[in-house]
Amino acid sequence: MDHSATCAVDPAVVEAMLPYFSEKFGNPSSLYAIGRQARRAIEDSRQKVADLLGARKEEIIFTGSGTESDNLAIKGIAYKNRKKGDHIITSSIEHHAVLHTCKFLGTQGFNITYLPVNKEGIVNPADVERALTPKTILISVMHANNEIGTIQPIEEIGKIAKEKGIPFHTDAVQTAGKLALNVDSLGVDLLSISAHKIYGPKGVGTLYIRKGTFLEPQLHGGGHERNIRSSTENVPGIVGFARAAELARERLPHEQEIAGLRDSLIKGVLEIKDSYLNGHPTKRLPNNANFRFSFIEGESLLLNLDMKGIAASTGSACSSTSLEPSHVLLAIGLKPEDAHGSLRLTLGLENTQEDVDQVVSILPDIVNKLRMMSPLTR
Repeated sequence: MDHSATCAVDPAVVEAMLPYFSEKFGNPSSLYAIGRQARRAIEDSRQKVADLLGARKEEIIFTGSGTESDNLAIKGIAYKNRKKGDHIITSSIEHHAVLHTCKFLGTQGFNITYLPVNKEGIVNPADVERALTPKTILISVMHANNEIGTIQPIEEIGKIAKEKGIPFHTDAVQTAGKLALNVDSLGVDLLSISAHKIYGPKGVGTLYIRKGTFLEPQLHGGGHERNIRSSTENVPGIVGFARAAELARERLPHEQEIAGLRDSLIKGVLEIKDSYLNGHPTKRLPNNANFRFSFIEGESLLLNLDMKGIAASTGSACSSTSLEPSHVLLAIGLKPEDAHGSLRLTLGLENTQEDVDQVVSILPDIVNKLRMMSPLTR
């Protein structure tokens, strides 16, 4: 029940990748036959990933992860446009791949505006417009939040950015494969996604870069990926990403069924006394349910669920070792003690109503047991 952390690689994806580990192992920069074979595989894959985003093949750059894609987009724009300005706008609930990149740029002389969100985790487009200055060189707002699942008004923000001629980046790592993506409809100039969130392999991501948008490369070397991302390409990973992208497009209608399971899960869990749903009740990812429970601590909840064979999280997998409360939950106005009692359950293709029923039947006893042990209830 933690598909927002990662997904199992689809067997069809593994099958597509296997030949490129040994039989078709060429370096795509080599001119001889097996090198050209690898190059063709990458270019075919580039088109398939572009199709998932409604983009053009030449606008797709392969990277090593969603995190790298975010870094490349933000740092690339920042350093390329430093003579024009030094102001970047983002939101207070971004993934750490964006927040930490912006924090770093803050140490390099850039000015960062972190926009607030409302109690449901939504950025107000009017706040974006009010934050603009003559020195604004980038807006970066995620498509949907990785913890609470709230979907942002990206189209409205995109219109503001286009009107002002400011590059607009969105982290769409959580929305790929769950929502229909079209870069023109969204109005974005840069968009990040990751293969392992759509049943592809770990260690490969994509950055969409609209034609006419220029970045300063962050890796220097042999000039791979149109001189934007030097490094010998991960051919098996890219081929797997492309197959996962094809499958994601085919399976989009199935997300409505997953949304039905999510709603059943939410209804069942909210029967527990002093339980609450975090995020927007309807403007959320079809697979995401994020709860908080008064008087208990989330880590204990996870460990007890794990002992029952249920994998869940308190938020981002990237922050699961942190003792600090979720920055997302604090940003929507929760007190630290309430934020510590959070639980994220995210569904995937293999989940069934039986899985949902199992969680709903097991969770109340765990919550009650932990409350009995908690000093907060006394």
